[in-house]
Amino acid sequence: MAYKIITSEYFQPAGWSGGTTTELFIFPLSADYQLRNFQFRLSTSTVETDKSDFTPLYGISRKLMVLAGKMTLRHEDHYSRRLNKFDVDEFEGDWKTSSTGKCTDFNLMTTGKITGELTAIVIQKEQYVNLNIKENCDWFIIYIYTGKVRIDINNKITTINTGDLLLLNKLTTRSFGIKGIENSELVFSEISL
Repeated sequence: MAYKIITSEYFQPAGWSGGTTTELFIFPLSADYQLRNFQFRLSTSTVETDKSDFTPLYGISRKLMVLAGKMTLRHEDHYSRRLNKFDVDEFEGDWKTSSTGKCTDFNLMTTGKITGELTAIVIQKEQYVNLNIKENCDWFIIYIYTGKVRIDINNKITTINTGDLLLLNKLTTRSFGIKGIENSELVFSEISL
């Protein structure tokens, strides 16, 4: 199993019309968000205005999870949905989408036949959790929203801190353990290519 940790110091926030956004990972690594030539992309955003309009992203499927605060997403001609902490909404990038409410969110964008799932977990200090990765998962990515955890990967103990990203691919095992060093909130992204 191949893994890599990208620490929070690596990430560079950029402005958008409603706040800031931070690209966490894009695949393939040579892809460019502006060119829309990626298979999948992970990012976080802050929404700092009461109302914002989403950039149209044709041919891109989106999953959005609220990490802090609350927001209501309105997809014109489709539906509206209120999202609280760790709620996820799934929608197409070419929908006319707007939001109300201030929040921090986590975003997964996929193209073509690529699919992905977002889930969140809270781990208490000293709590041990055994994770099982689905068989069809090609990339398993953990974002540490808050806290600090230890992960046992390939019989090697690795510590991951707030804002860090752990990338797992070429999965040879589908199970590993996480222990909370502090009370922690994690987001899991499971990507199938």
